[in-house]
Amino acid sequence: MIKDNIEKVRHEIDRCRKNCRYKINDEPVLLVAVTKNHEVAAMREAVDASVTDIGENRVQEAKRKLPLLEREATWHLIGHLQTNKVKDAVKYFSLIHSVDSIHLAEAINKAAADAKKIQDILIQINLVKEESKSGVYEEDLPALLAAMKKLYALRLCGLMFIAPNYDDPEKCRRHFARMREIFTQTSKDSDFSATMKYLSMGMSHDYKIAVEEGANIVRVGTAIFGERDYTKEA
Repeated sequence: MIKDNIEKVRHEIDRCRKNCRYKINDEPVLLVAVTKNHEVAAMREAVDASVTDIGENRVQEAKRKLPLLEREATWHLIGHLQTNKVKDAVKYFSLIHSVDSIHLAEAINKAAADAKKIQDILIQINLVKEESKSGVYEEDLPALLAAMKKLYALRLCGLMFIAPNYDDPEKCRRHFARMREIFTQTSKDSDFSATMKYLSMGMSHDYKIAVEEGANIVRVGTAIFGERDYTKEA
């Protein structure tokens, strides 16, 4: 089932990519399989079926699963990161999607410098100002970008956005389009233009529209693994 689901998602990504009028670059869309609350056996099945990138929401869950996976994969932290988990996040994750404040960026920079690592990150934008979601507001993005220019152990690779969970995912389109505009504007900054390559947006219910509007990372869990069992402890 998982293999079939992955093939279906990839087919839809390819179809929607062809309909994309505003590609931010010519790189293929990266499928990140979101494995929150899913068993390691399901993760192995996904990797064996061509998934190369794993997305986890919580550092502790990833820390438990990573040595059990017994497969090569690139790990993405896609959930909110607390500063007391930064050291482990730098240790385990190749790309942190959820940087949303100067304080957090500084903490990641220090941990990365201590580890002698350049940490790849995305800035999470809270475009709709939803109280239930993390992310920097659009008007506060310039200050965060200015601060990051002094943080030499960080590499800004792009932006991330979580759209509202509308019943009709078509309503997300205008937000995705605005995110593409913000990405384009940010990429013009000479301090970041060489490294800005990812626009991470779109999940199981809205990834098709996200790809049509320029996303080149999609974070898909339910459409691959089925519904999560939230009764299980990470």
